[in-house]
Amino acid sequence: LQRDAKGQYLFDLLCHHLNLLEKDYFGIRFVDPDKQRHWLEFTKSVVKQMRAQPPFTMCFRVKFYPTDPAALKEEITRYLVFLQIKRDLYHGRLLCKTSDAALLAAYILQAEIGDYDPGKHPEGYSSKFQFFPKHSEKLERKIAEIHKSELSGQTPATSELNFLRKAQTLETYGVDPHPCKDVSGNAAFLAFTPFGFVVLQGNKRVHFIKWNEVTKMKFEGKTFYLYVSQKEEKKIVLTYFAPTPEACKHLWKCGIENQAFYKLEKSSQVRTVSSSNLFFKGSRFRYSGRVAKEVMESSAKIKREPPEIHRAGGLLWRGTPRTPLSIPLAPSPVSPGLESLRDSAHSTPVRSASHGDAFAGPGRSGRAESSERVAVIADESYSPADSVLPTPVAEHSLELMLLSRQANGAPCSIEEEKESEAGTPAAEAEGELRALCPGAGGLGPAQAQQVNKFVLSVLRLLLVTVGLLFVLLLLLIVLTESDLDTAFFRDIRQTPEFEQFHYQYFCPLRRWFACKLRAVVNLLIDT
Repeated sequence: LQRDAKGQYLFDLLCHHLNLLEKDYFGIRFVDPDKQRHWLEFTKSVVKQMRAQPPFTMCFRVKFYPTDPAALKEEITRYLVFLQIKRDLYHGRLLCKTSDAALLAAYILQAEIGDYDPGKHPEGYSSKFQFFPKHSEKLERKIAEIHKSELSGQTPATSELNFLRKAQTLETYGVDPHPCKDVSGNAAFLAFTPFGFVVLQGNKRVHFIKWNEVTKMKFEGKTFYLYVSQKEEKKIVLTYFAPTPEACKHLWKCGIENQAFYKLEKSSQVRTVSSSNLFFKGSRFRYSGRVAKEVMESSAKIKREPPEIHRAGGLLWRGTPRTPLSIPLAPSPVSPGLESLRDSAHSTPVRSASHGDAFAGPGRSGRAESSERVAVIADESYSPADSVLPTPVAEHSLELMLLSRQANGAPCSIEEEKESEAGTPAAEAEGELRALCPGAGGLGPAQAQQVNKFVLSVLRLLLVTVGLLFVLLLLLIVLTESDLDTAFFRDIRQTPEFEQFHYQYFCPLRRWFACKLRAVVNLLIDT
């Protein structure tokens, strides 16, 4: 990349390589050295957005989920959205009932291995694949049953289309969650979907607000505010707390972009948004792309031969240390950095595991335990944190991850190290976590950075206040002492209020200062 190359150049280059025309639904995401996610801004230089040293590691993924993915014009677009939603399912972001989970997994099987063949698919073949963060033997049998009996004859394109139609009906379709806490301190996940703003707690959707009801979004530090105007002129403000100020700003920017994309009729209606009502404080941001209605109108005009799709076998075999959805962009050697790309639902790091453990699924003991209790996906707590690290960072040890969490002010919780996920005894995890979360005194890097930002904010406020007072003083001197006789000054001087101020306050104050100044001068002369 040239140093001044914009994000739009890189994105267009990638879409050209993928032969993708309906590209407005996608974006490029990266993670900075502090493990904070960012969307690549297309109007800015790529190099200037990166705080790390090259080579840069980025992730191509769906940014705006289509309102109706089955209505996309081209099959290549539907295929890429299918890969993204399949990844969401694997990482625990797409909640569904057991029956829906079995059907979705069966569609994936049909799309990637074709019709059931007794010669190629022995008993228990569905257990070789990892569709969800957790499996049960009953769920695997249900997946195989649907694949054998109901989906025979479906082509990959048909299975993918049916998968999209089913996924689009689920409550958590299009959810890219941001971990936060509400005013009571309860954990929650905030997300923006094609239909509105969503808050998830436990396994329930506690808030759903349509885009036309959202009147304003702003943030201050780690606090995010959502202003809502509902029926009967009822106005409410939802307040949530992000783990870090950077995570809160990312949440705010995602909300501004999603609202502009799904709510507005045309991109000319997009306005620059400020996070604060004060002109000298806060961030300013403007969505720079097209809106959903314009994208659909543009897609309807596409007239070309459908491009050839090279489907990659994206199913994850249990125990294989690779990403479940790998899209080979070119037949080139895989670098260690690219081999470890992994996606997540979080703005801040949550947990880590060894490269093999993260994808191997539960061991024998975990499988035996899960077979006793049927895994109903929707009955489990909504916790995509249990699967992976943020996108896309290289593998790190558990120790480095936990120390970074502590530096960011996130609590080190033994509950986050689940035996079925990590594949290690709970006692070992507890001992390791206790060793890594000692009570430390003093300020960490994150706290020191927050203090510096607060001091700079206060200094900026004082500087602006002094500047305003100085301007007012100059204006007062010009009004009272100068001979300028413009219409503006003349109108002010003729007002009764100004005359009263001039004769009762300003003139006595001027005489007092003149007297004191003469006294000081005389004192200096005498000495």
